[in-house]
Amino acid sequence: MPDEINMHEQHKEQEFERSDLSPGAIIAFLIGLAVFGVLVHFVIAGMLRYMDRTEQMRQTRLGPTMPSLRPAQPDTRSVKPQDINQFPEPRLEGNERIEINSFRLNEDKLLNSYGYVDQQRGVVRIPIDRAMQLIAHRGLPTRPQAGSVPPSPVNLGRQAAQRSDTSQRQKKQ
Repeated sequence: MPDEINMHEQHKEQEFERSDLSPGAIIAFLIGLAVFGVLVHFVIAGMLRYMDRTEQMRQTRLGPTMPSLRPAQPDTRSVKPQDINQFPEPRLEGNERIEINSFRLNEDKLLNSYGYVDQQRGVVRIPIDRAMQLIAHRGLPTRPQAGSVPPSPVNLGRQAAQRSDTSQRQKKQ
């Protein structure tokens, strides 16, 4: 404890300066800032009242004597069914619930049925459940090990066809 007291006595020149800023100056600054804020508030409020009064006088002078300066707009909120095709794509939905339900039904039909995606190239789609069964049975394709010769595409196709051929398995059972 006595060492700490001696350290403070030895370094008196490292204390904060008391002569730079007095509490009176800080209080005077804060009072000046508050007065300035109130003054700005009243100046701006007066300007707004003046501009509002000027605008009101200008509107009453033009309003009753002159006809409407803006032409009447057609009612664009109500659209006839025959006019819908005039609007560019994408159009707003007419009945959201019916449209989303029909969209979901079409998606479900595509996801749960067999069919051609591209008949010329022989690309077909299968139901998701069947695709998951095939992947679980066959597994996902893997990369060949480093340094090994990659298998030929012909042999890969034959192997895949043999694994997917379930006709012989059903005869044995």
